[in-house]
Amino acid sequence: MNPPDLNLLLTLDVLLSEGSVAGAARRLRLSPSAMSRALARLRDATGDPLLVRAGRGLVPTPRALELRGQVGPLVEQALAALRPAIALDLCRLERIFTLRSSEGFVETFGATLITRAAAQAPGVRLRFMAKPERDSTPLRDGTVDLETGVVGPDLGPELRVQALFRDRFVGVVRPGHPLLDGPITAQAYASASHVAVTRVRPDKGPVDRALQALGLERRVAAFVGGYAGALAVARGSDLVATVSARHTQGLRAGMVAFDLPFDIPAVTVSLLWHPRLDADPAHRWLRGLVRAVCGDDPLAETDGSVHS
Repeated sequence: MNPPDLNLLLTLDVLLSEGSVAGAARRLRLSPSAMSRALARLRDATGDPLLVRAGRGLVPTPRALELRGQVGPLVEQALAALRPAIALDLCRLERIFTLRSSEGFVETFGATLITRAAAQAPGVRLRFMAKPERDSTPLRDGTVDLETGVVGPDLGPELRVQALFRDRFVGVVRPGHPLLDGPITAQAYASASHVAVTRVRPDKGPVDRALQALGLERRVAAFVGGYAGALAVARGSDLVATVSARHTQGLRAGMVAFDLPFDIPAVTVSLLWHPRLDADPAHRWLRGLVRAVCGDDPLAETDGSVHS
């Protein structure tokens, strides 16, 4: 079965409003013969004559009267959907945006994002979701409006990506840790006991590969699933946690962070969203807000000295 021609909805709306083929033809700027052919197609589509002769004019059938109350709103909604979007009024905007990110994002950026959003758009609420894996399904199905993360090779090609900030790894220990008693060399770092972050299974990550290139290997005493767990363990023990610097700024208050004494590549944290939201004015405002809050001074977290 062929789908109906939805252009006929507009024709039907005008016909039912005018009650005349000639009047409908004038409104739609069609010839009377073209309008008559359109009426014939409508009759075929609906299985009803719609307009029947009564004296010198046409009168609607019961089916036409039933359709009159349905077709008008449908046409108006369709026309509204095809009009250009009106200017965004942040003072009147009421919407809940869902942001998905790795742990540490809310602790570091959440308060500032919420405060700035409330100042510009009081009716907007932000909902933060954890990101236990890199599955992009929530973006595709509309569960999530915006996501932050490091783009991997498995990212779907249809998603939009915009770099947000650069981040690098730092070592973190509790105040008074023995590692702070002397120069933090690669040998001293590797000789300490460590808590490592791994989401799936214990594996060799970039830190271990960098040490291996120097002929060193660190001793990992514990594995945890995220930065918050690693920092909690390091805070209460002599284990060293190695974490993303900017992402964990809000998680490691009161601890001591230091630059790693060997080279390890920085990572780019990006914004990700589905292309259906590209032109949405409210979503564009949200993206700009996140960039303004998170994109400033991306590598100022460490300067080569020990921080507390």
